[in-house]
Parts: sequence; structure tokens; C-alpha cells
Amino acid sequence: IVIGLIQGLTELFPVSSLGHTVLIPSWLGGSWAALVRQEDSAESPYLAFIVGLHLATALVLIAYYWREWLRLGRGLVTSVIQRRIVTPEQRLAWLIVIATIPVGLAGLAFEHAFRVLFARPEAAAFFLMVNGGILLLGERYRRRAPAAADRAGNGTGRDRQDAPVAVAAATAGAGQDQPSAHSPGPGPHQPERAMADLAAEQRLAGIGAGSALWIGAAQILALFAGISREGVTMAGGLVRGLNHEDALRFAFLLSTPVILAAGALKVPDLTGPLGDGIRGQVLVGSVAAAGGSLLAIVFLSRWFRTRTLTPFAVYCLAAGLLSLIRFTIW
Repeated sequence: IVIGLIQGLTELFPVSSLGHTVLIPSWLGGSWAALVRQEDSAESPYLAFIVGLHLATALVLIAYYWREWLRLGRGLVTSVIQRRIVTPEQRLAWLIVIATIPVGLAGLAFEHAFRVLFARPEAAAFFLMVNGGILLLGERYRRRAPAAADRAGNGTGRDRQDAPVAVAAATAGAGQDQPSAHSPGPGPHQPERAMADLAAEQRLAGIGAGSALWIGAAQILALFAGISREGVTMAGGLVRGLNHEDALRFAFLLSTPVILAAGALKVPDLTGPLGDGIRGQVLVGSVAAAGGSLLAIVFLSRWFRTRTLTPFAVYCLAAGLLSLIRFTIW
């Protein structure tokens, strides 16, 4: 239950779930630290348990954004049938496909090896500090981006972040209020929420294939224990001109198929001999991970309306430094 909660929360927070599932048991010591030492083995029950929890997080992301996924799925299918890309849903669906290709190929080739090789407290502490540095760089570059964009006149600054949403309103139907990307998030059945979602999708659909590929490739860094998939994806989105809300949404949309695939690939292990004795723990841990993931989505969706990645960066730097001292000197 404890590891499931840690996994569910930190998988979506920009602080690295794998890093925390290595560092926290190592700090606790005893039988907890013994779990982490199992990860040195290529056939680690603890590693299979951790990756198996990804399914719970992916299912929560799909359930929370089910309207978006229905629209994106419909957009992808109609685009293939019509052999053209016209609507925002079609463009965004293909951008997600493009952005997923680099991390998908890298994950298939190196994911297990990297987890076994770097799932040690010393490495996780070091890469957690690297993660903090990446978040700070993303914020610093973003603060410079609006002024530079205004000088260049390329529309990647504030004007782009607060782009008009007329097309989204038109696709949603006439007679409704114009959506606001910064609305406080009313209930899931109210039209304002749906209009705001459409507005966000329109903005994301305009980032371009090159930016999507660049942001998606940043997820490869998350193969290192201590570097957050959401964190580097958000930082990449900020660098390419997204605001915090849109960067978070794009990070969640991009990470869903990756997290789902990572968990699904572990299902054969969990149903085979490697899963003997831990299947009950996986089920209970998955329930805890699902609860933690839902809390993380709700909290972060509100946090990034007005706040930045900086507090998470400071936390990663401080926690990584303390852990590095703890596991290399003490």
C-alpha cells in the first residue's frame, strides 16, 4: 500500500516515481532496503511489482481524460480513413503518435536494462538532482521566451499561450459561451469544462510536429531512475512555448500510452513464475496507486493554473543532495 501510494503520486508529480521507489525504501532501511537490492537482478519481483503498478496510473489517466481520448481516437480513425489531417483533434492525435515514437523505441531497447543498472540509491539521488536542474532550466528558458518571441514576432510568447479559441468553439457548436483555458474547472458534465478542454486541445494541436517530436524525445531521460517523465516533458513543453497548464496536459496525454505499455509488458511476468507470491500485493498496491494518481491529477491541474515547476525543482535538488550524501558518505 505504501509503495503503491508513492508510485501513484510521484508518477505524475514531476519528481520521478522510480527514483522515489528506490530512495524511500533505502532511507527506511531493513526489509525495505532489501526490496530495492532486488532490482540489481534482471528477474526482480520488486521491479515487476513497481512496473505492474503503472497500469493503475495509466487507467486513471484514461478515465480522467476519457472525453479527450474519445475525441483523439475518433480524430485518428477519421484521419486515416479520409487520408488528411484537418481538425484539431486529428492534428493532436498524430502529434501524440509522433511524440511517442522516440520513447517507445528507446523503452523497448533499453528500459529494463536501465532500470536494473541505475535502480540504486546513489544513482537515483544523482539523477534526482539532474531532474531538479532540468526543471529549473525549463522555467528559466520559459521566462525568457515571451520577450524573445515578441522581438522575433513569431508568436511563441504570451500571444501564443493565450491564443484565441474560436475554432474550438465552432467545433463544439454554436450558441455556447467562448471557453477559457483558465477556467476554475467546473464539474465534468458542465459545458464550460468541455469548452475549456476543446480550447486546450486546439492550442496543443498548433505546436507543430517538430516540437512534438522534441518534447516526446525528452521522455527518454525518464529511463534513468530519478528523472521524471512528467517533469522533463513539461520542461520541454515550456521551452517550446506552452504555458504550464497546457504543458501539464500534453505531458499527461503523452505519458498515458507509454505508462500503459510499460505496465502491459510486465503482465506476462506477473502471470508467470516471477509473479508467484506478489500478485495479491500488486492488486492492493494498484488500488493505492490509482488513488494516489487521482489525487495527483486533481492537485497538479489546480497547481499549474497559477504556479510553476520551481518548488518541485528545489525539492529534487535538496532531496537528491541529502540522499547522495547519505548513500555515498555515511
